[in-house]
Formats: sequence, C-alpha cells, structure tokens
Amino acid sequence: MAQDILTIDNVKMTTDSRIENIRNIGIIAHIDAGKTTTTERLLYHTGKIYKIGEVDEGTAVMDWMVQEQERGITITSAATTCFWKDKSINIIDTPGHVDFTAEVERSLKVLDGAVVIFCAVGGVQPQSETVWRQADKYKVPRIAFINKMDRTGANYFKVIDEIRARLGAVAVPVQIAIGSENKFSGIIDLITMKAVIFSGEDENVSLEVREIPEELKATASKHRHDLIEKLGEVDETVMERYIHEKGIYPNEIREFIRKLTISGKIVPILCGAASKNKGIQPLLDAITYYLPSPVDIPPVKGMDPETHEEITRRPLEDEKFCGLIFKIKADPFVGKLTYLRVYSGRLNSGEYVYNSSKDTKERIGKLLKMHANKQEIIDTALAGDIVAVVGLKKTITGDTICDEEGPIILESMHFPEPVISMSIEPKTKADQERLGLALNRLEEEDPTFKVSYNKETGQTIISGMGELHLEILIDRLLREFNVAANVDKPHVAYKETITKSTRAVGKFIQQTGGRGQYGHVVFDIAPAKKGEGIIFTSKIIGGAIPKEYIPAVKEGALEASGNGYLAGYPVTDIEVKLIDGSFHEVDSSDIAFHMAASIALNEGLKNGGSILLEPIMDLEVLVPENYLGDVIGDLNSRRVRISSIEDRANLKAIRGHAPLSEMFGYATQVRSLTQGRATYTMEPSFYQEVPKNIADKIIELSGHLKGK
Repeated sequence: MAQDILTIDNVKMTTDSRIENIRNIGIIAHIDAGKTTTTERLLYHTGKIYKIGEVDEGTAVMDWMVQEQERGITITSAATTCFWKDKSINIIDTPGHVDFTAEVERSLKVLDGAVVIFCAVGGVQPQSETVWRQADKYKVPRIAFINKMDRTGANYFKVIDEIRARLGAVAVPVQIAIGSENKFSGIIDLITMKAVIFSGEDENVSLEVREIPEELKATASKHRHDLIEKLGEVDETVMERYIHEKGIYPNEIREFIRKLTISGKIVPILCGAASKNKGIQPLLDAITYYLPSPVDIPPVKGMDPETHEEITRRPLEDEKFCGLIFKIKADPFVGKLTYLRVYSGRLNSGEYVYNSSKDTKERIGKLLKMHANKQEIIDTALAGDIVAVVGLKKTITGDTICDEEGPIILESMHFPEPVISMSIEPKTKADQERLGLALNRLEEEDPTFKVSYNKETGQTIISGMGELHLEILIDRLLREFNVAANVDKPHVAYKETITKSTRAVGKFIQQTGGRGQYGHVVFDIAPAKKGEGIIFTSKIIGGAIPKEYIPAVKEGALEASGNGYLAGYPVTDIEVKLIDGSFHEVDSSDIAFHMAASIALNEGLKNGGSILLEPIMDLEVLVPENYLGDVIGDLNSRRVRISSIEDRANLKAIRGHAPLSEMFGYATQVRSLTQGRATYTMEPSFYQEVPKNIADKIIELSGHLKGK
C-alpha cells in the first residue's frame, strides 16, 4: 500500500502506522469525580490548549454550552483530538449526571477504550456503577484514574478495594501514591520502580523521576510483587516467568498489561490530583500504552441488508467504507452536525453515501474535526476517525452510512425510556410554529427526549430522564431557538401492563352503501418478561388473513398500546399473538385491519387484569451521622426501601429504592433536614406495580376509565 503522508497539527504519520497510533477514548465517571477537569489537563499537556480552563469558573473548553458554564456540569459529550508523543488521541468527555446517561451510552458504543475516573474520597458511587455497566455492555477496555488524592479523606487502596468488590473488576494498581491529602506529592511507578515527584503549582507543576525514597522501598516492592502476581493469575506466560524467577523487563510488563487490558481481563489503576495538575503525564502515557487502537479490537460486525447474513469490516483504508452515526447536534451556523465514527475505508467531502438503515442516498457537504464547539474543515476521514458531517438531512442517531457497492447495517444503539413528563404550550401564536420545529430538532438530537400529543386534552407532552434534563431542554428552547413556552409541573411517566393471559377479538365492519370496511382479528395476549416492551408475532397459517394486511394489524396493535386501559399510560411488557381472523374479498383494507387490531388490543387490556407500573429509582444519600435518623424517617415516609447504610469517609451512605413519584422536591427537603450538608444521587432502575390505594387515586385523577 502506498505510504501517504498525513499532516495533522504538525504531526506526521504514515498511513501504515496511522491507525495503530490512534486512541479513541472516553472519559467517564460519577458526577463531580473530575472528568472535565482531567480532560482540560490532558489537553493542556498535549499542547491542544495553552491555558487551563476551570469547571467552577465556567471557563472549561469542553463545557462550551452556556448551561454547562452556568451550572458547572457537563451536559453534552464533547469531542476533541490531541497528540501525545507519536499517538493521536480522540477524546470524548461525557456527562456524569444520570439525566444525560444517553450521552455516555452513545459515546461508549463508538469508542475503543475508556478512562474511568473515581474520586479518592467518594470511591465507587452510584453513577460509577452505571457507567461501568455501560462499558461492560459494549466490552470497552478501560483504565481507572483515582482522582482528588489531595482531598481530605482520600484513600487510594480503599477505592481499589471498592472497585474490586462492587464492580467485580480485576483492579491492578500500576502506581502507588506518595502521601495523600495535603501531603500528596508524587507516585511510584511499579513497572519502572521509579518515583515521580511533582513540584510547583497548577500550570507550573513539573515532575522529576527519582529513585524510590528509602522509607518506601519495602512498600513498593510488595506492591510490585502483587502486580506481577495479579498478572500471573490471568496470564500463564507471566506466571511461568514469575515461578522460575526469570526477569521481566518494564517494556514486557507493559505489553502484558496492554494485552490483558484490551481483552478485558484486568483494569490498570493510576492516581493523581487533576485540579492540581498532578499525575496527568503518567495518565497520558497509560492511555497510549494500555488502551487499544482500532486494529487491536475485533472488526466491527454488521448485517447484509438484503441477505441478513453477518458480515464484518476491518479498520483498514482499503476496505469498503462504513460508519455509524452516534450523535446529532443542532448548530446555529450549519443547521445540523452529524457525528460519525468511521469503522472502515475512507470518506471524502462532497461524495454521496448510502444510508443502509433508511435505504437512501445522501451527500456529504463538509467533513469536520471537532474541538468541543470549534470546527476544523478536513477533506477526508479515514478508518478509525471520529468526525462531524454537515449536509445529512434524513440520517439520525444509530443509522449506518456506507459504500453503496458494499452495503452493511451496523448494530444500532438502545436508549433508556423516559421516566418523567410535563405538558408544554407556546406563550404566543408566533411561538407556536417555532415550538414544533424546535421540539423536532431536540428530539432528533436526544434519543431519551420524547414528544407526544395527548388527543384527549390537546396537550403537547415532553418526556425525559429527570427534572434537570427537562429543565435544560426548556432553557435551550428559549435561548437557542427563541421560543417562549409555559410548562406545568413534572409528573411521573407511569406505564401499564397485564397480569394474566387472555384472548381478544376485534371486528371493524362498516357498510355505507358503497364499498364497506371489513377487518377481523383474534389475539392471544399474555404478560411478557420485564423490559421486553411489546412483542408482536403472527401465527396465521393458511391465509385466514392475507399477508399484505399483517403489517396493518401490527401497526394497529402498537398504536393502541400507546394508550392503556386504566389511565391512558403506554402499555409495556405484553406479548401479542395474531392467531386467527377473517377478511372480505372486496371490503377489507389496511385501515379496517388497523382498526380491528386496535379494538382487539383494548379488549385484551380490559380483560387481562391491567395494572399500573411506576419507575423506581436507585437512590444514594450521603449524610452526616447526626442527621441520619431524620433523613431515614423522611425516606420511610416516601415509600423508600432502604437496602444498606455504609460508612463513606466521615459520612453515612444510605442506599435504597425510591418511587420517583415520592421524590419530587426532595432536594429542598433533604437540605432543610441537614442544614444543607447532605447530598443525594438518583437514577432509574426498574418499573414495579403501584400500590392499589395509590393506583386508584391516579386512575381517578386521569378520568380515563369514564365511559369504558
């Protein structure tokens, strides 16, 4: 293959080594663990920025949205590219707040590796567990960085024990800290057996490699022995060398760690204090040493759109082009930015691509390399690259674009269902049209934001992952889209399901003098497993209903499931089998079968022992011990099932399951009970049946059963 020379930010690489020198990584963690702060330091040390931004001051480069700068939190994942030594590192900084979990989900889908950041004081927190599970789901190799080693209460080895116990990871420290809290002054590299001492402050921090201080030599030797032993437990070669006391060179240890990290067998652990600029260069080294390049992970798998056979694409430039759309972003200047991970081949600006998910062709207007909200126009994107595209009109999150001569559909992404809703209406007539357009743009951007229309009340309903999620979106409506709107108080997104199997018949027959309407279906409807949604299957054999009407039957059943029997909430976790029916040679139509299916489903819900389901949240409250009793009393009054109370530094950590409906306004209440000293986090966990006395009130308030 010809060795084209690429020049990016004055770094030259041949295309032979280019892909091997790419690292596509995400920075993921619980809220406030220091993701954005760490990312800012990574960018500073790689020369991408020349002044370190601060999250607390609203000057962080990666938190570029106005709402992020005002609140000091990350809301949207931001992408950038930087260079360390001979490696090109594409970094995506993700949100920590659970309301924006979709940003983490879609980022992990397209990344090859991740840096998981833990707070040295807080340890493994609820959202740490969530992002870890998401990384497990996509089999993303990761390294861990234990941050805030300079904070009071920092405990490096306690956090490592929590990573092992709570996350089930084979956590392998490759560094140990020299001191902690205000005495944190450096690290010992267990691979080279050298001390790295930090001196100076902030942007003027320098590091010096020295011999290990005498008083720490015994500790360092013990932990190096543990490191080799841990590697030996998962790799026979290391064990063989270790047992026979054959020496292992530092570069060999790194190779073993790299191999075992990429295969997901171990997680290397590092430490530092990002806000003080300590431990960042060793972290950059670890990213390049241990996290995979696109060629180190298995080739991406997909499906042939015609034969449905599994096919793969290798991350090579001479393969046919394919890429996955993982994010859409409204942009005030170009209209719509479409973020793309290129898995194989090359993509050129101005050419046409095939959207295999939509069976349509689209033209690439511009290709952009992103640095947060700043853009650099490029001519070509190659295998392994993460870029933004301007000009794609019909393409949405999860779609595959590829070469029409070699079509492939890559596996899409699955996002959690919204748990909270509110009605919204424009303030003026002028706002009405703008509101519809703006909501469409936001829904296209965010797969966890849903817009629906309640026919009974005439209201537009918006749904999302939490109060903060909807608050941010409403703020964006006003600032970005110049739409003024009134919203009501948030309410819970309940669901309905059935508790017993039933058979239901639906007939839609109309005679109006001319051609009539005739549709007749018979369903067997049964409860499905939790989380399965609506499963529709046709068991029609022998033409009781012609094949061409089956899609209309399915569509009618799915549409009817959006409006449950008890209180009008969406139906979930039911299995609908079409087992029989009949048709009329002249009068049958798609509409008739659509209506018949809707009638049958409503009948089935009525006779299937329908119940209401409510979202239950995983809750953790951190509270000083002297307020523990008051906080527990309040939680009990909110129907919270407490599962554990643990010590966390100098606080008590209460964990339990809380019905979302009982948690509105909890932030104010818990602050009031503890003089502002308690904090809490909450994330959706599962749906369960609403207690009967509460369900009766919800049904009565909805008035939905009247007339049924």
